[in-house]
This record gives sequence, structure tokens and C-alpha cells, in this order.
Amino acid sequence: MKRFLTLIVLSPLLAFSQKQLVITGKITGLKEGSRVCLVDINTPTDTIAKGTVKNGAFTLKASLKETTLTTLNLDNGKKVSLFLDNAPVKITGNVNDVKTIVVQGSATQDAFVFFQKKFNPLFEDLGKLNQQMQFAGRSDSLVLAENNLRNRIQIEIDAFIKKYKSSAVSSFLLAITYQLVDDISLTEKRFNSLTSVAKDNLYGKYMGDIINETKMFAIGSVAMDFTQNDTLNKPVSLSSFRGKYVLVDFWASWCGPCRQENPNVVSNFIKFKDKKFTVLGVSLDRPGQREKWLQAIHADNLTWTHVSDLNFWNNAVAVQYKIQSIPQNFLIGPDGKIVAKNLRGPALESKLCELLGCN
Repeated sequence: MKRFLTLIVLSPLLAFSQKQLVITGKITGLKEGSRVCLVDINTPTDTIAKGTVKNGAFTLKASLKETTLTTLNLDNGKKVSLFLDNAPVKITGNVNDVKTIVVQGSATQDAFVFFQKKFNPLFEDLGKLNQQMQFAGRSDSLVLAENNLRNRIQIEIDAFIKKYKSSAVSSFLLAITYQLVDDISLTEKRFNSLTSVAKDNLYGKYMGDIINETKMFAIGSVAMDFTQNDTLNKPVSLSSFRGKYVLVDFWASWCGPCRQENPNVVSNFIKFKDKKFTVLGVSLDRPGQREKWLQAIHADNLTWTHVSDLNFWNNAVAVQYKIQSIPQNFLIGPDGKIVAKNLRGPALESKLCELLGCN
């Protein structure tokens, strides 16, 4: 997944801003006279509050516009993540062991601590699996392990949201995990189960926008048309493939998982190309690296139509289709409607067999 985007802070309720955040800290090991700063994780260059350590203690005061994730910067580069609202908070511990620092007085922070304990190990395991597949390939055992881990994460998401349906941390959780599930209706159901308090913040507004945008690409909706130049610099439009099933495949020569998936796409292209099926590759290759794009097409035997504007993540079609990670694909039907999404491995052949027959 790409890094969580910095989002625009929207105007909060007046009642929220009338309250004040007060952090009272007593952390041993801090240098006398050192500075302690609180910053918004989404705008780290803006300081929310700052104070000076006296006898190991400090006090920070601020009026937050809304509940948000922050970072408390201590001396020696030590940092503590805090999910705060406008309420008194007491912080104690030792600067040399920030993991044991205790925060009292904030129900939002309590939910965030529970989130960290529950999900951080799962995210670390998922990251390790992705690294293994990038270097060793998508073996059956690794794919099974990944699917099992993803299923476990989904179960934990439901349990967390049920427990903290009135917490902004639940909106935050959805914001960082929605790409782990292709079913936008499930994400919308989870989001709608939250109270207005949980959704009235940066992350809730972000998720509301994401849900509305993603529904544009739901199965059964008409795929947005686009035009981009092919390898001969001739314009190619998605609409020119009407009457066929076309797999719009977002990839790049620099993308290891994409290159590992290419043999599977080639195999299915060969098997179904005479049954009104084709592939349209959309490359997110970098500016000035046209030759690498063309070399990858040749090396991987990708004998279908390819387009790109060589603008990396700013590829116009990728932006239009809200692509946040690759490989990613959309199977478009003869009528121009989206039939399926993110068909990889055996799933691609299975779906094409269902639609076109395997005999």
C-alpha cells in the first residue's frame, strides 16, 4: 500500500474547539531545560504545543480543532504517538523506554493503544510476507499464508469497530486498511456502523470521500473511458475495445510483484484471446524510462496493447482510476461495464472460464 496521504483539516464543531487539551507530563530521563513539542502527524511542520522540561516535568496546552493522531517529540529524538482530543491527559514513564510510557485520561488514546497492540503485529507480519513474495515469488504456501493473515485482519477490524464504534480511531483504522478488501460495500457497512462522533474528524471525512469515489468503480458500473498513447505514440481508447472482454492491467517495469504476475496474464491471454478477450496494459513507468518500459514488454512477452504517459504515479489513467498500488486490474465486459477487479493468480483463469468457457 502507498503511504497514507496528508489530508485537509476541515472545520470542527464550535463545541469541540471551546475545550482545551492539557498534557501534564512527568517523564524521567529528560534533560533539564529541553523542549517538548506536540505536532499533528498529518502536518508535522506545524507545532500544536511546546513546553520546557523542569525537574522532569512539563505541561502542554492547546485547542485542537478535532480529534487527531499526534506525535509527542521528546529530547534525544524520542517520540510517542498520541491520539488526542481536547481533554486533560497525564503522561508518565521513562524517556529511555518509550514503549512503557503510560497515558491516562483519554478514551481515544486508550482505543489507540488497543489498536497498536492488536494490529501492529499483524501489519508487520503482512509486510514480511509481501517482502518474501517480492523476492521469492508468489508460491502456493506464501499465498495461502497471506490469505489467512488478510482474513484474520478483517475479523479483527470488525471486532475493533464493534468495540469502539464511537471512537475516531475506528475511522483511522478503516482509512489505513480499506485497500485490504475489494468489497467497497463491506467498507461502507463498517463505516455506517460508526457513530457521528467517530466520523466527525479528518479520517472519517476521508473515508466518506473514498467510499463515494470507490463506488464509481464498483462491479456493474460503467468503466470510465480514457485515451492514452501506445508504444508507437498512437492514441488508444478503452472504448475501442467494446464488444470484447478487456483486462485493464495497471503495472510497471520497476514493479516486482507485477513482473511476477505477468506470466499468469500471458498464459490467460494465449488461452482466451480467440474468445473475444484481450489485455490493455497501463504502465506507471517513470519519466525518461521509456526504454525500460519497452524492454519489460519484450522480456515478459506481453503481446497485447500497451499505453503510458510515463508519469509514474501521476499517470493520467492511474489518477483517473484512483490507483494507489500495483499490480491492479479491472476486467471490463463487452458492454463497457466492470465485471471483476484485481484478478490475480488462479482467480483470473477461473473468472475467464466462467465467462468464456474453458473447452
